Amino acid sequence: MKKKCWVIYILRCSDNSLYTGISKDISKRLLAHNSGKASRYTRCRRPVHIVYIQQNMSHSAALKREYQIKAMNKKQKENLIIKNS
Repeated sequence: MKKKCWVIYILRCSDNSLYTGISKDISKRLLAHNSGKASRYTRCRRPVHIVYIQQNMSHSAALKREYQIKAMNKKQKENLIIKNS
């Protein structure tokens, strides 16, 4: 059985805020966010859409990258999004 790789993602919420997370199945996770079942933060900020994805990471690497991105201010996150679009 092939081991699934982890994905780190940034969502843009309806209030223009950004949410960062990790998942093995980004499609399923996005559906969960938009149905209000994924996180308390995005529940009242729907709809959300993906603006950044970094794929093929180990779980450990994804957690470290998530921590790095969450430590960024909004301008730094916006620059990351622009740079990778």
